[in-house]
Amino acid sequence: MTEPAGVTLPDLAIGPWKMDGVEPIFILGPCVMESEGFLRELSAAIHAMAREEGIRLILKASYDKANRTSGGSYRGPGCREGSALLAAIGKEHGVPVTTDVHSPEEAEIAAEYIDVLQIPAFLCRQTDLVVTAARTGRVVNVKKGQFLAPWDVKHIAEKIAAAGNDRFFFTERGATFGYNNLVADMRSLYWIREMGFRVVFDATHSVQRPGGLGGTSGGDGKLAPVLARAAVAAGCDGVFMETHFDPSVSLSDGPNMVPFAELRGVVRRLRALHRMVSAPEPVET
Repeated sequence: MTEPAGVTLPDLAIGPWKMDGVEPIFILGPCVMESEGFLRELSAAIHAMAREEGIRLILKASYDKANRTSGGSYRGPGCREGSALLAAIGKEHGVPVTTDVHSPEEAEIAAEYIDVLQIPAFLCRQTDLVVTAARTGRVVNVKKGQFLAPWDVKHIAEKIAAAGNDRFFFTERGATFGYNNLVADMRSLYWIREMGFRVVFDATHSVQRPGGLGGTSGGDGKLAPVLARAAVAAGCDGVFMETHFDPSVSLSDGPNMVPFAELRGVVRRLRALHRMVSAPEPVET
Protein backbone atom coordinates (compact mmCIF):
# COMPACT_ATOMS: atom_id res chain seq x y z
CA MET A 1 0.00 0.00 0.00
CA THR A 2 1.34 3.39 -0.96
CA GLU A 3 2.36 5.37 2.11
CA PRO A 4 1.79 9.11 2.60
CA ALA A 5 4.62 11.20 1.17
CA GLY A 6 7.65 11.37 3.44
CA VAL A 7 6.28 8.78 5.88
CA THR A 8 7.78 5.37 6.57
CA LEU A 9 5.40 3.15 8.50
CA PRO A 10 6.83 0.50 10.82
CA ASP A 11 6.35 -3.18 10.03
CA LEU A 12 4.33 -4.91 12.74
CA ALA A 13 4.77 -8.64 13.37
CA ILE A 14 1.58 -10.44 14.44
CA GLY A 15 2.10 -14.17 14.80
CA PRO A 16 3.29 -15.50 11.43
CA TRP A 17 2.18 -12.35 9.63
CA LYS A 18 3.47 -8.83 9.13
CA MET A 19 1.37 -5.72 8.88
CA ASP A 20 3.63 -4.17 6.29
CA GLY A 21 1.43 -2.80 3.51
CA VAL A 22 2.44 -5.56 1.11
CA GLU A 23 -0.67 -7.62 1.82
CA PRO A 24 -3.69 -6.54 3.86
CA ILE A 25 -4.40 -8.16 7.21
CA PHE A 26 -7.92 -9.56 7.55
CA ILE A 27 -9.46 -9.67 11.03
CA LEU A 28 -12.43 -12.01 10.66
CA GLY A 29 -14.83 -13.83 12.93
CA PRO A 30 -18.16 -13.64 14.73
CA CYS A 31 -19.13 -10.80 17.00
CA VAL A 32 -19.54 -12.88 20.16
CA MET A 33 -18.67 -16.44 21.23
CA GLU A 34 -22.15 -17.90 21.04
CA SER A 35 -21.00 -21.41 22.00
CA GLU A 36 -17.86 -23.50 21.73
CA GLY A 37 -19.31 -25.60 18.92
CA PHE A 38 -20.38 -22.54 16.95
CA LEU A 39 -17.02 -20.82 17.37
CA ARG A 40 -15.07 -23.90 16.34
CA GLU A 41 -17.22 -24.55 13.27
CA LEU A 42 -17.15 -20.95 12.02
CA SER A 43 -13.43 -20.51 12.78
CA ALA A 44 -12.61 -23.69 10.84
CA ALA A 45 -14.63 -22.45 7.86
CA ILE A 46 -12.98 -19.02 7.95
CA HIS A 47 -9.51 -20.53 8.22
CA ALA A 48 -10.13 -22.92 5.32
CA MET A 49 -11.26 -20.01 3.15
CA ALA A 50 -8.29 -17.90 4.23
CA ARG A 51 -5.81 -20.67 3.50
CA GLU A 52 -7.29 -21.28 0.05
CA GLU A 53 -7.29 -17.56 -0.76
CA GLY A 54 -3.80 -17.01 0.69
CA ILE A 55 -4.77 -14.17 3.03
CA ARG A 56 -3.18 -13.06 6.29
CA LEU A 57 -5.85 -13.95 8.85
CA ILE A 58 -6.39 -12.95 12.47
CA LEU A 59 -9.36 -14.73 14.05
CA LYS A 60 -11.59 -12.57 16.25
CA ALA A 61 -14.43 -13.14 18.69
CA SER A 62 -15.60 -11.44 21.88
CA TYR A 63 -15.79 -13.28 25.20
CA ASP A 64 -17.96 -10.50 26.64
CA LYS A 65 -20.09 -7.94 24.84
CA ALA A 66 -19.96 -5.49 27.71
CA ASN A 67 -21.38 -2.63 25.65
CA ARG A 68 -24.94 -3.71 24.84
CA THR A 69 -27.97 -1.52 24.23
CA SER A 70 -30.14 -3.68 26.51
CA GLY A 71 -29.11 -5.07 29.88
CA GLY A 72 -30.80 -8.34 28.97
CA SER A 73 -28.74 -9.00 25.83
CA TYR A 74 -26.41 -12.00 25.62
CA ARG A 75 -22.83 -11.18 26.60
CA GLY A 76 -20.61 -14.26 26.30
CA PRO A 77 -18.70 -16.87 28.33
CA GLY A 78 -16.36 -14.52 30.21
CA CYS A 79 -12.74 -13.48 30.03
CA ARG A 80 -10.60 -16.46 31.01
CA GLU A 81 -12.84 -19.17 29.56
CA GLY A 82 -13.37 -17.29 26.31
CA SER A 83 -9.74 -16.25 25.89
CA ALA A 84 -8.51 -19.79 26.49
CA LEU A 85 -10.98 -21.20 23.96
CA LEU A 86 -10.11 -18.65 21.28
CA ALA A 87 -6.38 -19.20 21.84
CA ALA A 88 -6.80 -22.97 21.53
CA ILE A 89 -8.68 -22.56 18.24
CA GLY A 90 -6.06 -20.17 16.92
CA LYS A 91 -3.30 -22.61 17.84
CA GLU A 92 -5.09 -25.45 16.07
CA HIS A 93 -5.23 -23.41 12.87
CA GLY A 94 -1.83 -21.72 13.25
CA VAL A 95 -3.20 -18.18 13.20
CA PRO A 96 -3.15 -15.30 15.71
CA VAL A 97 -6.30 -14.32 17.59
CA THR A 98 -7.79 -11.13 18.98
CA THR A 99 -10.51 -10.14 21.41
CA ASP A 100 -11.58 -6.97 23.17
CA VAL A 101 -10.74 -6.23 26.81
CA HIS A 102 -12.68 -3.90 29.07
CA SER A 103 -10.61 -3.40 32.22
CA PRO A 104 -6.97 -3.59 33.34
CA GLU A 105 -7.76 -6.88 35.09
CA GLU A 106 -9.21 -8.37 31.91
CA ALA A 107 -6.22 -7.16 29.89
CA GLU A 108 -3.85 -9.05 32.17
CA ILE A 109 -5.91 -12.24 32.00
CA ALA A 110 -6.46 -12.12 28.24
CA ALA A 111 -2.77 -11.42 27.63
CA GLU A 112 -1.99 -14.92 28.91
CA TYR A 113 -3.74 -16.30 25.81
CA ILE A 114 -4.41 -13.64 23.17
CA ASP A 115 -2.05 -12.28 20.48
CA VAL A 116 -3.76 -8.91 19.90
CA LEU A 117 -5.55 -7.08 22.71
CA GLN A 118 -8.31 -4.88 21.33
CA ILE A 119 -9.34 -1.72 23.17
CA PRO A 120 -13.03 -0.95 22.45
CA ALA A 121 -13.85 2.42 20.93
CA PHE A 122 -15.75 3.71 23.96
CA LEU A 123 -12.74 2.86 26.17
CA CYS A 124 -9.96 4.18 23.93
CA ARG A 125 -9.13 7.06 26.32
CA GLN A 126 -9.19 4.96 29.50
CA THR A 127 -5.56 5.41 30.47
CA ASP A 128 -5.30 2.54 32.98
CA LEU A 129 -6.73 0.08 30.46
CA VAL A 130 -4.55 1.29 27.58
CA VAL A 131 -1.38 1.34 29.68
CA THR A 132 -2.01 -2.08 31.23
CA ALA A 133 -2.65 -3.61 27.82
CA ALA A 134 0.55 -2.04 26.52
CA ARG A 135 2.59 -3.34 29.45
CA THR A 136 1.60 -6.93 28.74
CA GLY A 137 3.84 -6.79 25.67
CA ARG A 138 1.06 -8.05 23.42
CA VAL A 139 0.14 -6.25 20.22
CA VAL A 140 -2.49 -3.62 21.02
CA ASN A 141 -5.27 -2.59 18.65
CA VAL A 142 -7.06 0.57 19.72
CA LYS A 143 -10.39 1.27 18.09
CA LYS A 144 -10.70 5.01 17.54
CA GLY A 145 -13.68 6.32 19.50
CA GLN A 146 -16.65 7.60 17.55
CA PHE A 147 -16.11 10.89 19.37
CA LEU A 148 -12.45 11.39 18.39
CA ALA A 149 -10.88 13.24 15.50
CA PRO A 150 -8.26 11.16 13.65
CA TRP A 151 -5.36 13.25 14.95
CA ASP A 152 -6.43 12.61 18.55
CA VAL A 153 -5.05 9.07 18.34
CA LYS A 154 -1.53 10.46 18.72
CA HIS A 155 -2.21 10.94 22.44
CA ILE A 156 -3.21 7.28 22.76
CA ALA A 157 -0.06 6.30 20.89
CA GLU A 158 2.00 8.31 23.34
CA LYS A 159 0.46 6.42 26.28
CA ILE A 160 1.28 3.07 24.69
CA ALA A 161 4.82 4.09 23.79
CA ALA A 162 5.43 5.49 27.29
CA ALA A 163 4.45 2.07 28.64
CA GLY A 164 7.30 0.54 26.63
CA ASN A 165 5.32 -0.97 23.77
CA ASP A 166 5.80 -0.06 20.11
CA ARG A 167 3.61 -2.89 18.79
CA PHE A 168 0.24 -1.28 18.20
CA PHE A 169 -2.15 -0.10 15.52
CA PHE A 170 -5.46 1.73 15.31
CA THR A 171 -8.82 0.81 13.88
CA GLU A 172 -11.17 3.30 12.26
CA ARG A 173 -14.84 2.45 12.86
CA GLY A 174 -16.78 5.55 11.96
CA ALA A 175 -17.73 8.75 13.74
CA THR A 176 -20.98 9.71 15.44
CA PHE A 177 -23.25 11.49 12.98
CA GLY A 178 -26.45 12.60 14.64
CA TYR A 179 -28.64 10.09 16.46
CA ASN A 180 -28.32 6.32 15.83
CA ASN A 181 -25.96 6.83 12.92
CA LEU A 182 -22.27 6.75 12.04
CA VAL A 183 -20.33 8.05 9.08
CA ALA A 184 -17.00 6.69 7.84
CA ASP A 185 -14.61 9.43 6.78
CA MET A 186 -11.99 7.83 4.54
CA ARG A 187 -9.69 10.80 5.08
CA SER A 188 -9.13 9.44 8.58
CA LEU A 189 -7.19 6.49 7.17
CA TYR A 190 -4.77 8.79 5.37
CA TRP A 191 -4.33 11.12 8.33
CA ILE A 192 -3.65 8.30 10.81
CA ARG A 193 -1.08 6.76 8.49
CA GLU A 194 0.39 10.20 7.83
CA MET A 195 1.17 10.38 11.58
CA GLY A 196 3.17 7.17 11.21
CA PHE A 197 0.63 4.66 12.57
CA ARG A 198 -0.77 1.53 10.98
CA VAL A 199 -4.56 1.56 10.63
CA VAL A 200 -7.24 -1.05 9.99
CA PHE A 201 -10.75 -0.31 8.77
CA ASP A 202 -13.68 -1.85 10.64
CA ALA A 203 -16.29 -2.38 7.93
CA THR A 204 -18.76 -4.01 10.32
CA HIS A 205 -19.14 -1.35 12.97
CA SER A 206 -18.87 1.53 10.51
CA VAL A 207 -22.29 0.48 9.16
CA GLN A 208 -23.81 0.01 12.61
CA ARG A 209 -26.77 2.09 13.77
CA PRO A 210 -26.21 2.18 17.54
CA GLY A 211 -29.51 1.59 19.32
CA GLY A 212 -31.24 1.93 15.97
CA LEU A 213 -33.73 -0.87 16.63
CA GLY A 214 -34.78 0.42 20.03
CA GLY A 215 -33.54 -2.29 22.39
CA THR A 216 -30.78 -3.39 20.02
CA SER A 217 -28.45 -1.87 17.43
CA GLY A 218 -29.32 -1.96 13.78
CA GLY A 219 -27.10 -1.65 10.75
CA ASP A 220 -26.60 -1.84 7.01
CA GLY A 221 -24.56 -5.02 6.57
CA LYS A 222 -24.93 -4.95 2.79
CA LEU A 223 -22.86 -1.75 2.82
CA ALA A 224 -19.94 -3.27 4.77
CA PRO A 225 -18.21 -4.58 1.60
CA VAL A 226 -18.82 -1.23 -0.09
CA LEU A 227 -17.08 0.72 2.66
CA ALA A 228 -14.33 -1.91 2.85
CA ARG A 229 -13.57 -1.35 -0.83
CA ALA A 230 -13.47 2.40 -0.30
CA ALA A 231 -11.10 1.97 2.66
CA VAL A 232 -8.70 -0.27 0.75
CA ALA A 233 -8.70 2.18 -2.13
CA ALA A 234 -8.08 5.10 0.25
CA GLY A 235 -5.21 3.29 1.98
CA CYS A 236 -5.44 1.01 5.00
CA ASP A 237 -3.35 -1.83 6.37
CA GLY A 238 -6.16 -4.28 6.96
CA VAL A 239 -9.89 -4.86 7.12
CA PHE A 240 -11.96 -5.96 10.12
CA MET A 241 -15.21 -7.76 9.27
CA GLU A 242 -17.56 -9.83 11.36
CA THR A 243 -19.26 -12.82 9.79
CA HIS A 244 -21.80 -15.50 10.67
CA PHE A 245 -23.35 -18.48 8.92
CA ASP A 246 -26.74 -16.80 9.40
CA PRO A 247 -26.54 -13.18 10.61
CA SER A 248 -30.32 -13.11 11.16
CA VAL A 249 -29.94 -15.38 14.19
CA SER A 250 -26.68 -13.92 15.52
CA LEU A 251 -26.74 -13.06 19.22
CA SER A 252 -24.98 -9.73 18.56
CA ASP A 253 -24.54 -7.30 15.64
CA GLY A 254 -26.30 -9.49 13.10
CA PRO A 255 -27.55 -6.54 10.98
CA ASN A 256 -23.96 -5.42 10.33
CA MET A 257 -22.41 -8.75 9.39
CA VAL A 258 -21.26 -10.19 6.09
CA PRO A 259 -22.85 -13.65 5.64
CA PHE A 260 -20.12 -16.28 5.53
CA ALA A 261 -21.37 -17.53 2.15
CA GLU A 262 -20.42 -14.12 0.70
CA LEU A 263 -17.14 -13.66 2.54
CA ARG A 264 -14.82 -15.32 0.01
CA GLY A 265 -15.99 -13.07 -2.80
CA VAL A 266 -15.62 -9.97 -0.64
CA VAL A 267 -12.09 -10.90 0.45
CA ARG A 268 -11.03 -11.80 -3.08
CA ARG A 269 -12.21 -8.45 -4.43
CA LEU A 270 -10.50 -6.52 -1.62
CA ARG A 271 -7.18 -8.25 -2.29
CA ALA A 272 -7.42 -7.48 -6.00
CA LEU A 273 -8.18 -3.84 -5.24
CA HIS A 274 -5.26 -3.68 -2.79
CA ARG A 275 -2.87 -4.98 -5.43
CA MET A 276 -4.14 -2.42 -7.91
CA VAL A 277 -3.75 0.60 -5.64
CA SER A 278 -0.38 -0.68 -4.38
CA ALA A 279 1.12 -0.91 -7.84
CA PRO A 280 3.75 1.73 -8.67
CA GLU A 281 2.29 4.75 -10.39
CA PRO A 282 3.31 5.00 -14.05
CA VAL A 283 6.05 7.48 -14.80
CA GLU A 284 5.46 9.79 -17.73
CA THR A 285 8.30 9.97 -20.23
